[in-house]
Amino acid sequence: MRSPRLTAPAPAPSPAARRVIRLNNGFQLLFNLLWWMPVFYAYQRDAGLSDDQIFGIQSIYYIAFCLFEIPTGVVADRIGARNCLGAGAVVMTAANLAPVLSPSYTGFLVHFLAIAAGRSLTSGAASAYLYDALRAEGAQSHYLRAEGTARALGLAAKVVCWPLVGPLMTLAPQSPYVLSAASAAGSLGCVLALPRPAGPQGGHVRPGARPGRDGSLLRDTRAALRTLRSSPWLALLMVQGVAVFTLSRICQVNLFQPVLLDHGIGEGAHGGVLAAMTVAEAVTSARPQWLARRVPPVAWVSLLSVALAGTLAGTAVGGPWAVVVLLCAFAAITGFVYPVQRKLVNDAIPANAPRATLLSVESIVDRGVCALAAVAAGAYLAAGRLDALLWQSAAVTCVLMPVLLLALHRTRSRSGRRSRGLGTGAPAVPRADEPVALPVDEGAAPRP
Repeated sequence: MRSPRLTAPAPAPSPAARRVIRLNNGFQLLFNLLWWMPVFYAYQRDAGLSDDQIFGIQSIYYIAFCLFEIPTGVVADRIGARNCLGAGAVVMTAANLAPVLSPSYTGFLVHFLAIAAGRSLTSGAASAYLYDALRAEGAQSHYLRAEGTARALGLAAKVVCWPLVGPLMTLAPQSPYVLSAASAAGSLGCVLALPRPAGPQGGHVRPGARPGRDGSLLRDTRAALRTLRSSPWLALLMVQGVAVFTLSRICQVNLFQPVLLDHGIGEGAHGGVLAAMTVAEAVTSARPQWLARRVPPVAWVSLLSVALAGTLAGTAVGGPWAVVVLLCAFAAITGFVYPVQRKLVNDAIPANAPRATLLSVESIVDRGVCALAAVAAGAYLAAGRLDALLWQSAAVTCVLMPVLLLALHRTRSRSGRRSRGLGTGAPAVPRADEPVALPVDEGAAPRP
């Protein structure tokens, strides 16, 4: 007989929860609508930057993201995730105007540093706000679908907008950056319309805490580190997500245009290819329930990470059309894995822990690895060894992911033995550091 917890459909969200979901969709769509993404590599080369300078800026960007993440995550837990989202939208608006005012190495460096600041303000706060707001409305079972749908809608907007970048640039070369700034300003409107959380400052509330007197920024940082030390399951889940983020980011941002140019696909077609990839990712982002329930979510993340690496390596041997198909497959896999990985991490964070700070810790690890990967990518491209980079990235991923999956399995087994050793006879209650099964209508297909 099937467990009712797995087969019963989730209750419909309340009107307040639906409002949060709608406004989060709008924020994610507008904040992440970077019109310049398909052409920034060529745009910087036209401005006189070399490959070393372009990839050097990207490496600095990832390092800056790491440096910004902890303070901004802690700030989000102190002043409230909603306020942090608003600050991020303001910074992102200014960041997109920097290349318009100064189309030079300095201008692009300031541009990416400001983007690092804006995105770090929202990277942990956005998920933290959505998760806590839905939980406050008793709609936490809708988090996975809300996260996936917001991502899918944002990607769908890019499908519509990115093919227009080429024609718009013939009219005004700086239009992609101006439109990106306008989109970021629109995301600020969505933040202002979001409901204020019930807790003090919209942040997490620890038992016995008094508003405005709950310690310092350093105390929240220490609380996050204590949570990681006490929850090896959470720490390993964060490390497991590194492969997903690094592969998707390096491919879709840093290597996308060089891979196409290497296979003779001109710049005029880049917007269309990126739009096709975005369609594939949008469809799968909104449909995590297509993943079979027979495979646990944590195993899906590992399997799909290996699939990402293999697909990316395949672009080294295919022709132009095969490369486009493989890049679309890569994007589709990315769409599946992101919402599942985000839910796993959020479920593993204890209710009273500084959620935004912990999510920022995860981003630090991700961006730190990306910084190293960007430097390596620039060196490989400068040496004309793009294919070697793709194959070696796949090999490292295929070796590391099974090791991490085995470590996660052992961590879960030890946790289960500790729970059975309590001997209370009470019904089993899932611990914060143990995996939470995905409901049928949220992240796994029902059994036939």
